[in-house]
Amino acid sequence: MTFLSTVKAIAISAALAVSVALPAAHADEQYFPLQSYRVGPYAAGGTGFFGGFIDYLNLINIRDGGVNGVKLTWDECETQYEVERGVECYERQKSHAGAAAWNPLSVGIAYAMIDRITADKVPLITVNHGRTDSTDGRVFPYVFPLLLNPYSETSGIVNYIAAKEGGIDKLKGKKIVVLYHGSPYGKETIPIYELLAQKYGFTVQQIEVPHPGNEQQSQWLTIRRAKPDFVVLRGWGVMNPVALKTAVKVGYPVDHIIGNVWSNSEEDVIPAGDAAKGYTAITTQASGNTYPVVQEIVKTVYGAGKGNLEDKSRIGSVYHNLGIVNGILNVEAIRIAQEKFGHRTLTGDEVRWGFEHLKLDPAKVEALGAKDLFHSINVSWDNHEGEGYVTFQQWDGKKWNVVSDWIAPDWALLRPIIEKSAEAYAAEKGIKPRTAADAEAVAATN
Repeated sequence: MTFLSTVKAIAISAALAVSVALPAAHADEQYFPLQSYRVGPYAAGGTGFFGGFIDYLNLINIRDGGVNGVKLTWDECETQYEVERGVECYERQKSHAGAAAWNPLSVGIAYAMIDRITADKVPLITVNHGRTDSTDGRVFPYVFPLLLNPYSETSGIVNYIAAKEGGIDKLKGKKIVVLYHGSPYGKETIPIYELLAQKYGFTVQQIEVPHPGNEQQSQWLTIRRAKPDFVVLRGWGVMNPVALKTAVKVGYPVDHIIGNVWSNSEEDVIPAGDAAKGYTAITTQASGNTYPVVQEIVKTVYGAGKGNLEDKSRIGSVYHNLGIVNGILNVEAIRIAQEKFGHRTLTGDEVRWGFEHLKLDPAKVEALGAKDLFHSINVSWDNHEGEGYVTFQQWDGKKWNVVSDWIAPDWALLRPIIEKSAEAYAAEKGIKPRTAADAEAVAATN
């Protein structure tokens, strides 16, 4: 089966993968409700990410017998990346006892869940995406945009472009076009690009591509007329290969297109063929199957016939590796929380405490078999993202090659903006921002 046709094969088997009546959790089980999407225009991302996540959970169960004897369980509810379906899945799955965290991999679904998960006291993990100001844990105690938020991503991309041009001062007078997906996710960074343009003196033009992005001729003709120095591709799913092919068609150089974190996968470039050669994208985790944790999954999980990907050529791909990293972050938060609350099934609020103490330095990352797969993370009660380290990779026609060091965003610039937005949200909702002491208090039950 080919790399890409797997999506269709998985889709057929998963189309009816919606949750039905859910059993209660046993005392020695920790449950993950998975609002996955294996059909629709974004199925490639869903199958890869949730495949990697499930592969890692299986690794922990098979190799370690769970987390300190607590077995990890899950089920899937098909959302097709649609908000209404995602909410339906939430209402259906939340009745299952022992829920650890929600991981919908959808900005729209995440936005719709914030009030619900806050009331239910179960963490919402929005790895590499989500509402930017949810980084501020004072106001959003149960939302965790781990590794990267849209604003830190934008800062990293602008810093990378500046480095290519010879320094931040060289941005003055440059012209950047942001081509963004017409969704809450795509629109999230409009204000920060305007702000950075004002700060550094470059011109920014932001152009929307309606969902799902199959037709972009008019947008790229506008770009050709604008003659920007760089185009930032803030795409998702089918929008990305269409963008690369259309860029070549209108004569825009692909090596001047910088993809964001949801435009950085094999599924984004392989369908574009030769048009993708030279394309660069940001990432929080490297691709490839040589990392010890990926090799262990191949040996232990796929060796036992329990691998989630039918097409094994996708093992170690960008989305699969992101799912593995997401699994590491979820499991280690549980492990940290267990050391405080006991080796048992935890409440959602106890897991929240674990995420707020999730500190994986490079040495710990190496011990987990993930050296160079991702850099590190340092979450606290008031910083729910971590340090925001990113790197950049370039497609050579066959594989991704890392072309930068790990880069941190400009937190001195970003943190005040994030706090101002979070405080405005708190005022609107009548929320009293937490203190460090508030964060240490944990509810005994969900």
